[in-house]
Amino acid sequence: MLDLKLIRNNPEQVQKLLDRRNGNYDLQPVIDLDRQTRELETSRSQLSARGNEIGKSIGQKIGKGADPKGAEIAQLKAEGNEIKTKLSELEPQEKEFKAKIADLLLELPNLPDESTPLGKGEEENVELRRWGDEYISDRQVLPHWEIGEKLGILDFKRAVKVAQSRFVNLVGAGAALERALISFMLDTQIEAGYLEVMPPVLVNSVSLQGTSQLPKFAEDSFQCSNDDLWLTPTAEVPVTNLYRDEIIEDTELPIYHCAYTPCFRREAGSAGRDSRGLIRLHQFNKVELVKIVAPETSDDEHQALVANAEAILQALKLPYRVLELCTGDIGFGAAKCYDLEVWLPAAGMYREISSCSNFRDFQARRANIRFKQAGQKGTQYAHTLNGSGLAIGRTMAAVLENYQQADGTIRVPDALQPYLKREVL
Repeated sequence: MLDLKLIRNNPEQVQKLLDRRNGNYDLQPVIDLDRQTRELETSRSQLSARGNEIGKSIGQKIGKGADPKGAEIAQLKAEGNEIKTKLSELEPQEKEFKAKIADLLLELPNLPDESTPLGKGEEENVELRRWGDEYISDRQVLPHWEIGEKLGILDFKRAVKVAQSRFVNLVGAGAALERALISFMLDTQIEAGYLEVMPPVLVNSVSLQGTSQLPKFAEDSFQCSNDDLWLTPTAEVPVTNLYRDEIIEDTELPIYHCAYTPCFRREAGSAGRDSRGLIRLHQFNKVELVKIVAPETSDDEHQALVANAEAILQALKLPYRVLELCTGDIGFGAAKCYDLEVWLPAAGMYREISSCSNFRDFQARRANIRFKQAGQKGTQYAHTLNGSGLAIGRTMAAVLENYQQADGTIRVPDALQPYLKREVL
């Protein structure tokens, strides 16, 4: 959520940054409502002060001998009653204005960082570096869904029977490979200093609002109609909201968490895209990295987060590239974002496998996550960051394609062999 004081004091600068997102975001309704609210607050304050003055004056006059039932006292009481009536009208109106402002603020995205490249869409993202070019082969390989079905480890047809399209049934070595990837990723991040949590995968609306999935992305989430619960689209939601409405001591920062959860997304608006394979499923597994840090450290923490995600790809020897997303492509809540894209040889292209975002205080304002520095009065909002470490299904797809052998088997990456207890699938 954007800082209302920032909008009030620097409306032109805030509008300029919002315009960089290549969207239609208008601050004027917020500015107008804020002005009306402050005018109401001023009127209410003046009326309250006058009401207190009248009450004090009545007491003083009666104390000096004025007739409690006299005209002078009656006139003061009538004015006091009129003020009470006006206040009873102003207070709910002020409350309504503030609620409207809050709703409008929830619809506004985060401000892109000044260093975020300008651009209208993904075609203008900036490639920063590539890793593992020597592992890229120009030989023809089968798409991961074909080799997976040939090996009997991916079953899409029966998954459709059980659920619907965009689900998969992992069988035998496929299920074992999924578990191995999850365990390997968690073990790697725990060794890097992250504390593992296993949070609920059903989350309430307040939690989704706190991390900015609601109200913007309601159509992309699965809701339980009988309860105020949703299937989590990412572990970012429950893990970040563990600290909602809390004041954290500065000695507890930085907070690093890693979490494995199944994730659920409708993939609204993606009809026809990646309809085959593991790239765009309604249900998928993911290891998420979440950080809650002090503002002055968040840039360095962001770079470290990206490195933690890259470490998984490097250990698996999967070729990838790093993109810095432009202002027209960064997520709704992000101020700055880097994507990792893994190489899929069957398609001859890189595909996103991790998105590492710095939200600054955007999520913390929505979720009311604050911290207190020793020796200082008051609190300030923390900065939150997260990134996939990694998306499991997409990692499996990359393994099945990059590790295909001429005889139709899959060589198990060295890093996974201790988990799978085998060298070939």
